[in-house]
Amino acid sequence: MLTITGATRILVDEATERHGDLVLRDGVVATDEPMPGENAQTLDASGCVVTPGLVNAHHHLLQSAFRTLPGTRGVAMRDWLPTMAAAYGRAGVDAELAAVAASVGVAEGLLCGVTTVADHHLTWPSGADSVAIATATADAARALGGRLVFVRGSARDDPQEAASSAEAIVQALLPRTGEGMLQLAVGPAGVHSDSRETFELFAEVAAKHGLRRRTQANEQVDVAIALEKYGRRPIDLLEDWGWLEPGVTLAHLCDVTGEEIRRLAASGITATHAPGCDLPMGWGIAPVAALRSAGIVVGLGTSGGGSNDAGHLLADARLAMQVAPLVGPPIAAREVLAMAMAGSAAGLGRAELGTLRAGSAADLCVWDVSGVADSGVADPVAGLLWANPGRRPKHVVVAGRVVVRDYQLVDADERELVAALAERVPVA
Repeated sequence: MLTITGATRILVDEATERHGDLVLRDGVVATDEPMPGENAQTLDASGCVVTPGLVNAHHHLLQSAFRTLPGTRGVAMRDWLPTMAAAYGRAGVDAELAAVAASVGVAEGLLCGVTTVADHHLTWPSGADSVAIATATADAARALGGRLVFVRGSARDDPQEAASSAEAIVQALLPRTGEGMLQLAVGPAGVHSDSRETFELFAEVAAKHGLRRRTQANEQVDVAIALEKYGRRPIDLLEDWGWLEPGVTLAHLCDVTGEEIRRLAASGITATHAPGCDLPMGWGIAPVAALRSAGIVVGLGTSGGGSNDAGHLLADARLAMQVAPLVGPPIAAREVLAMAMAGSAAGLGRAELGTLRAGSAADLCVWDVSGVADSGVADPVAGLLWANPGRRPKHVVVAGRVVVRDYQLVDADERELVAALAERVPVA
């Protein structure tokens, strides 16, 4: 049992705050106080705000090994894609690379308050041991204490080979998903890269095993290629191909019309906003307020290191709040925080994540708000976004266990993770 003591405020969910101690027992938020004589540990949160753990709903962990590459900053996606592909080819994508990249990406996320990350893995060299790559990624997250959603993606893969690989990964890793630390999903990169057959075969794998489905839609390249190749927009194709329905999450959605938003809302899909990728690359800004007003649940993701060189989801939540007025009405800090927590969790079908209600998963962050960067802040919860742009949590807890203490990883040496990646992919 772990008790969080002395917090200035505890953010239970978007609409609820509380004071006092927070008791965690058996990996969940407890419904009662510690029992006399119960073996309990305490975590001091004096001068701090406690929030649910952040849920990064869209990442590409492999790209953590390929940040700020020449020719990848602020370029059209048609140019960005082959530049990244060439870098992957030079490095050789295998289980070893997947492990070191995921270790760095998950560790970075934990140090920034991300307790769950969805990894949309899209790069699968023909003939590669896909089970080994997926297992290495899962093992890296588990070793650090973070939750992982591993998405067997596809980007121009042979449809039959991709579906066979997805089935093999599920068979190998599904037995490890019972504890809630690992979840599996499937999803092509988008209609710009994958055929109707790939979408349909992945949907069959998902239906067979009860998996969520995820894809990317309506960034600039997605719309342009769909119109060029099919004479239709991505949303039209996704609807025809059976991917506008509950259990599907669409990332990005930068270029959507009012009519498309209404169709998306009626379909029951969820969405993921990735401003830290789309905005600096010039790929668009999703009309988040319009999506949410239509009834679409919107989560938040960083996307990968090839387009967003940081896995700092709270920084991207701040960016989402700041740019919202460019494409619609402002969005309040608490609403954006909720997107990064319960909103992202909803897209994963994980109602136990993203809140600190009784019975929820014991995933949380302890944010120190006692320093000069937070002085004069009237609302310390809103201040998590408005003040201190480089903010990181003092402590992070996942499933009731402390994985970051006093700004340091508990289960790994950060320098060793950096050295392992540098050895595998030397920086020129």
